[in-house]
Amino acid sequence: MLDFKKKPIIAMLHLKGDSSKEIMARMVKETEIYYKNGVDAVLVENYFGNTENCIQALDWLHKNLPDKSYGVNILGDFEKAFELAEKYNADFIQIDSVCGHLGPAADYAYAKELIGLMKNRSFQVLGGLRFKYQPIQSGRTLEEDAELAKLRCDAVVTTGTRTGSECPTEKLSEFRKVLGDFPLIVGAGVTANNVYEKLQFTDGVIIGSWLKHGHFDFGDVCEEYVKRLMDKVVEFRKEIYLERD
Repeated sequence: MLDFKKKPIIAMLHLKGDSSKEIMARMVKETEIYYKNGVDAVLVENYFGNTENCIQALDWLHKNLPDKSYGVNILGDFEKAFELAEKYNADFIQIDSVCGHLGPAADYAYAKELIGLMKNRSFQVLGGLRFKYQPIQSGRTLEEDAELAKLRCDAVVTTGTRTGSECPTEKLSEFRKVLGDFPLIVGAGVTANNVYEKLQFTDGVIIGSWLKHGHFDFGDVCEEYVKRLMDKVVEFRKEIYLERD
């Protein structure tokens, strides 16, 4: 399970490659780089690959790194994410939007199914709210959607407008006020230069593009970037613990 008091850093496995063999080789290499440099968890996603590639990655993690924290996001199919997380003993799933993206009628059916799935599970649910590329169609205020989101996930994830774009600190500050002590994760646009600032308002980070060569989603993970980010995170955590003492 993710320890939100520690403010975990979750690194993306986007499953890039021209074949299953290439995808798996890259996934294993990236995972090793992430864990070696102190990343708290990895998140398997069918960003470039497909659901079958996610299954292969989860199976490898389950068999080879059972003591590590990992999760899954099946874009467009949260029911499958629930199924795979249970089967492969994942610690969490991500759903890009759990509230706000649907009109009232569709939202009622969606919420009923989602809350039903949440009743019997062994993993956490990270749920998007005002997430990149997701429409806002609920007709509700942020405060109203936030209260509903708390019933549909274990931590809210929010972002800027697109992949790799910074989530404004003003937005994170607003979400912090609205959510109170409920866990908040920033899901895009974090860098070594701004992670210290973002962690002051959030309880964790999901990061992908910035850790890659050129800071592009299609690049390969760069160990230097991972180390640079985690050095800043360690610095932040030391200061927090000193303040608590």
